[in-house]
Amino acid sequence: MARLLPLFPLNLVVFPGEKLNLHVFEPRYRQLVRECIEQNTTFGIPPYLDNSLSDLGTEMRLVGVEQTYSSGELDIRTKAVGVVRINKFYRQAPGKLYAGGLVEDVMQDNEADPVLREIITKQVRQLYEALGLRKLLLDLAPDYCIFDVAHHIGFSTEQEYQVLATTSEQERQELVRDHLDTILPVVLETERLKERVRLNGHFKNLTPPNF
Repeated sequence: MARLLPLFPLNLVVFPGEKLNLHVFEPRYRQLVRECIEQNTTFGIPPYLDNSLSDLGTEMRLVGVEQTYSSGELDIRTKAVGVVRINKFYRQAPGKLYAGGLVEDVMQDNEADPVLREIITKQVRQLYEALGLRKLLLDLAPDYCIFDVAHHIGFSTEQEYQVLATTSEQERQELVRDHLDTILPVVLETERLKERVRLNGHFKNLTPPNF
């Protein structure tokens, strides 16, 4: 069933379960946050991509206010609770400064393929090790979902939106595996090239071929 949801468009994609900290400074969004606090309501973040508002957004719950400034600006903590489809967009919600939309929940099939999950885990580890980012390697729970890794594997914002728009976890797994299948050989070859450059000009201990 459609419902009216306050909207806070941003140039980013937020995934369900993600925690997001925001600095709120515009009067219209300060009003939105105040009402979320007073009424214990949620709001939506639809990505603003290619100079247009996306059809899908992420519903957010306000977790807390970290700091309030004398100017009225706020630092807030939020958490994403689900994906919504925007059926009708209002540049201004009725009687409000901020935008709004008639939205409906997008149902998700969260059943993962355990074999694909294992493959992706190995690929992510290989990617981070190849990039020399072992210390930043994701600590993935055994039952992690694609939303947990999608910000950390080099997707563009448009690719992240494609992940958000995919309602099947197995299809999301396929998107990630295809992406890693594409970029891993490039990253590994780049690292090999960097190693060859580093060795250039140094004494090399090479074993000649045995004719």
